[in-house]
Parts: sequence; C-alpha cells; structure tokens
Amino acid sequence: MSPTNQKTSTARRVVFPFTAIVGQEEMKLALILNVIDPKVGGVMIMGDRGTGKSTTIRALADLLPEVSVVRDDPFNSHPSDPDVMGDEARQKLEQGEEIAVEQMKVPMVDLPLGATEDRVCGTIDIEKALSEGVKAFEPGLLAKANRGILYVDEVNLLDDHLVDVLLDSAASGWNTVEREGISIRHPARFVLVGSGNPEEGELRPQLLDRFGMHAEIRTVREPALRVQIVEQRSEFDQNPPEFLEKYQQQQQELQERIVKAQKLLPSVNMEYDYRVKISEVCSELDVDGLRGDIVSNRAAKALTAFEGRNEVTVDDIRRVIALCLRHRLRKDPLESIDTGYKVEKTFSRVFGVELPEDTANVNGTSEKVGAKR
Repeated sequence: MSPTNQKTSTARRVVFPFTAIVGQEEMKLALILNVIDPKVGGVMIMGDRGTGKSTTIRALADLLPEVSVVRDDPFNSHPSDPDVMGDEARQKLEQGEEIAVEQMKVPMVDLPLGATEDRVCGTIDIEKALSEGVKAFEPGLLAKANRGILYVDEVNLLDDHLVDVLLDSAASGWNTVEREGISIRHPARFVLVGSGNPEEGELRPQLLDRFGMHAEIRTVREPALRVQIVEQRSEFDQNPPEFLEKYQQQQQELQERIVKAQKLLPSVNMEYDYRVKISEVCSELDVDGLRGDIVSNRAAKALTAFEGRNEVTVDDIRRVIALCLRHRLRKDPLESIDTGYKVEKTFSRVFGVELPEDTANVNGTSEKVGAKR
C-alpha cells in the first residue's frame, strides 16, 4: 500500500508527508537510520519549540510500509518469528495451529508525560491470577509499541526511573512485569524517540548515553525558507488529499529505499582499519564504555545500506559520528552538550581527512533526505 494512499475518513488521521518536511536534515537522517537498523538504539532530539519534532516523527511512522501481525494480538506479534511473539501466539506456532494474519500500519505510540509505570509496562490482576489460576495481564504502552515507534515528548521532564524502564526495554527488546511472585514477559521491540527543549533541562549523562544518537535542531533563520515552511503547512491544512497526492511519488520512492536498505544491511561490510579508527576517536574523546563504538559502527553501516552500497566509506562514518558521540562527551550534568565540533576535529585528525565546509554546524547532511542519488 502506498504511504500516501490514505483513507481520509474519520478512522484515519491525515499525516503531513515526510518528504515534504523542509530542513532538519540531521533529525530526518537519524530517524531513518534507526528505522533501517533499530539496534542503533533510538534518537534523542533536542531543539527549540515549534521546530516540527512531533510532525516529523509521525510522518516517518506513516511513511513506513504496513507490517504483518497476528490478528487480535495485543503485542503486534510477528506471524512467524518466535522472538517477536507473545506467549499465546508462540504456543499456537509450536503446536502447528493456523495463525490468522492481518496487515497494520507501523504502530506509533505517544507516551504521555504523566504516565505511570503501570500504564507503561502493563499490570497483572493478582485476584484473577489466584482465583482462576491464569496469568491475567493488562498490556501497557510497551506492548502496543512492539514493532513500531515509541515517542516520548519532553523526555527530559520524565521521571528518571521511567526513562530507565523505557531504555531497558528498548535495549533488550523485552518487557518484564513482576508482582507477588507472578512474572509476565512479552516482546517490546521499538525505536525509541525522545524529544525535548534544552531550556527545560537536560537528561542525566548516564541516561543520555543510552540513546544511540543525538540530533540537534534549531529554528530556521532564513526568511525565504521560513515562508516556504509556512506556505506548505497552509497548503496541507487547506486540502490534505491534494497535498498528499503531490508528494505520493517521493513518499513511495523513499519507502522503497528504506525497505531495500533493511534487506541490504546484513551484507554491508566495514574495513577493520575503519573500525579501529572509530574506536581510536572514541578513546581520544574519553567516551565512557563501548556504546559509542558500537552505535557508530551500526549507524555507518545503516547509512551505507540507505545509499544502496555494500562497503562503508570514510564519508559515511563522517556523516554519522557526531550524531553518535557528541552527547557522550558530557561528564558533568551542568555542562551543555557539545555541538559536535570536538568530535569532528578528532575524527579529522584520526582519519587524516579534511572536513568539508558545510559540516561546520555538524549536519553533514546538506542533501535532501529522500532525494534519489
């Protein structure tokens, strides 16, 4: 189904097309790379209010092709992969029972700021469990987000314990709920996207480090570009179906490019020398742990696959390394996050390359994401 071939009935909310979003290339690239390889570990998007963070994330979820799920399953279980199945669906598969399948849009779950841990993780009905001898589980938002995108706006204002729970589930791909000796476990594989305004406070360095990438977005200052954004939004609001039709081909092309990249990813190769140099950059920048090394490798491979190639180049690494490392340099919670200058300077020295002028603001993504090469 085409991403823009949408039903404009009340059952479906019309979403602004991803390829129509002007600017913010850094954020768009980080989101696309996480969709190609969810093991990159999610994106933390920090930037000014009203810069299109929520619009972009919803647009990406809407762009993605539909997925096959077990019908009426609360966990969006995969019809044939036991690792992404709830217990009930897995038992049916093991017993050789027929599994009813349906197609659905990639789930996009918004986490409300005041959500409790029970609402996020789900709850166990102890009375029912004791009286009827069954595991009575009421799924939460993590179940709903399985195989989709979990978006947390103002993540920097969320309780640290809840952020920990989200990050644990995102990293392990599972959610475990325990109460009174009863334990329930279900798949929770999702791309975690957090956003926030730095004026309202930063996340603690320990939590920030667990986000795979950090995208920084700023208000567009160029008057002509601002006018273009305002006019586009106005055109969309006046006649959504006509506006969607205009971008249908671009949406279809980008969707196909992402699907091809997902298939190509396992065959992408990176030279040993490049892997050593990435680790050298992390070491010189005094990045704690090995997450920075792992994420930089994964993101560079995802970008290579997105470009339709099998071999990672130095330029692929250059375009993602600041996104993967700059938020890991902050040791003091009171410090602000590095713009990426430090990362790029170290990268340039270790790899022995000169940086192009257009990377002064760390974007490294001057081309329009989604444009065919």
